[in-house]
Amino acid sequence: MQVTGRYPYESGRDYALRIIKKNIINLELEPKSRVNDRALAEELGLSRTPVREALIELSKSDVVQIYPQSGSIIAPIDYDIMEEAHTMREILECAVVEMCCKVESIDELGALEENLRLQEFYLEHRTADKLMDLDNEFHKLLFTVAKMSHVHSLMENITIHFDRVRYLSYQAVKDVTSVGGHRKILDAVVQHDAPRAVDEMRKHLNNYQVEREELMERYPRYFA
Repeated sequence: MQVTGRYPYESGRDYALRIIKKNIINLELEPKSRVNDRALAEELGLSRTPVREALIELSKSDVVQIYPQSGSIIAPIDYDIMEEAHTMREILECAVVEMCCKVESIDELGALEENLRLQEFYLEHRTADKLMDLDNEFHKLLFTVAKMSHVHSLMENITIHFDRVRYLSYQAVKDVTSVGGHRKILDAVVQHDAPRAVDEMRKHLNNYQVEREELMERYPRYFA
């Protein structure tokens, strides 16, 4: 498991939640694997209580399955749940890029451009962790431009199901199209072309369907 340092003033529960969630997304905690709150607590340098609380919180999103007598299991990737996450994300993100197109001057434009240049660099060098972090930051910046940052935070609670497949795509799919999709979205936003921005966002978010068969064939043990 990848463990990074605890932020100042971060509670034990929030720290455990952040680290466990990150390791579920990057598949260090593999789908269908068993996890033990005592072992996790030792690895994180925490008592078992905040770790249990984090696992309970993750179980609300159905990404962890808790069995009181035998511990917890990381849920397999379930495309039915992913469809729910995808539907919510498509509705919200298409609305967000439409709002972005109405903003006269985008203060975050430089940050978005720099983010895309880094995505292109790490795509060439196929660094899945960096690409995933930059992908997340790109979408978060769009929510910031639209002044919808709180909505983005709420959306993250369910998109963990979507995020595991995104990580697999960066790791395994030869022809990754997401970076090019981001460029098309940003070009449309800069030109204040709302219909094109919405169309490009919708295409971008539906890429996972194209990659579904390849991923299920390569990683059958991960899927429900």
